[in-house]
Amino acid sequence: MKHKDIVQRLLVWFARNARPLPWRRTRDPYAIWVSEIMLQQTQVKTVLPYWERWMRALPDLTALAKAKPHTLHKLWEGLGYYTRVRNMQRAARLIVERHGGRLPDDFDALLALPGIGRYTAGAICSIAFDQPQPILDGNVIRVLTRLCGIAGDPRERKTNHRLWQLAQELVLQAAETEARPTPTPEGRFTLHAPRSTPAAPHPCSQLNQSLMELGALICTPRQPLCGGCPIAKHCVAHREDRIDELPPLGRRILSTPRRFGAFIAQRRGLFLVRQRPAGVLNAHLWEFPTLELAPDDSNLKRAARRALGVRPETLAPFATIKHSITRYRITLEAYRVTCSRTSRIPAAKGRWLSGSRLQQLAFTSAHKKILRQLVTGAGALVSKPAQP
Repeated sequence: MKHKDIVQRLLVWFARNARPLPWRRTRDPYAIWVSEIMLQQTQVKTVLPYWERWMRALPDLTALAKAKPHTLHKLWEGLGYYTRVRNMQRAARLIVERHGGRLPDDFDALLALPGIGRYTAGAICSIAFDQPQPILDGNVIRVLTRLCGIAGDPRERKTNHRLWQLAQELVLQAAETEARPTPTPEGRFTLHAPRSTPAAPHPCSQLNQSLMELGALICTPRQPLCGGCPIAKHCVAHREDRIDELPPLGRRILSTPRRFGAFIAQRRGLFLVRQRPAGVLNAHLWEFPTLELAPDDSNLKRAARRALGVRPETLAPFATIKHSITRYRITLEAYRVTCSRTSRIPAAKGRWLSGSRLQQLAFTSAHKKILRQLVTGAGALVSKPAQP
């Protein structure tokens, strides 16, 4: 494989085709770190507004380290995988304590921080500090397996090691390149030489980003745009017509259906909600009282009694939310319930809060959809100061 030609072509292609993403307009390691954590298992279009809002609210490491948990969860609300944001704060506090409030530029020091693995440490080192550290995410795996015709399962140790080695060889070649792309005032890039040019940007950063960008825009999982690929002439899969075979990820895990019931209790303008405990999925987020239902369970009043601690007088369908978490395909059925005036829902079942207060809290994604429908519904979330 002609590393030099491949790297040069990738740098030129990236200079002309890179999307003008906001975190590409900064060299701030903190801002780049935030983008990398948000982009884990999340699409760019989803991350964009979250990143912008986050950087306005928590513009530096000190702000993140000092932020209240409810602030973090509200800023992250809807992105999922909330362990990411809690690990970010833990890491920020360690950086303030051990590194003077500056994100370290040492790979091993980054790797020692909560929530930062080999890929993220490499991304920060290369993109923020222009170090020749390799990266290997889903997009890069797809590009490299097709480029080199690697038929092994990328998750298998030997194949994975080979892919990391290839990524390392390419970024080391980038570090030695003589022609380097520099940003134009319009945010695009042009190619400059020689290496000593003061305005020259960061070839390791650009190379790693070009691999990710190529996987996102051209070398897509299905129907890749090989005609627009800058390295198609070097691609084994393209030459041998094996594009659809690579990477070989094995059979898909069958999804498992699960059914839940959520019960919306309202009293004197207040709504009953509860906060999920630590150590569970979506820990610390808020939801309406909920429990899992058997597929054929039709006794919903009995289920509501288990969730609320009292048997409701009435129960009416409100909304059905379908969503996925890992391999689970979840159906969440929401019901509005009323209880007799003499019955008292135990305090352990939740808190009675006003509609305006609910909108300040971070809800799980499915329950956020329920809340949104309550907000937009007729006479929705009418709140009174009285307590139940």
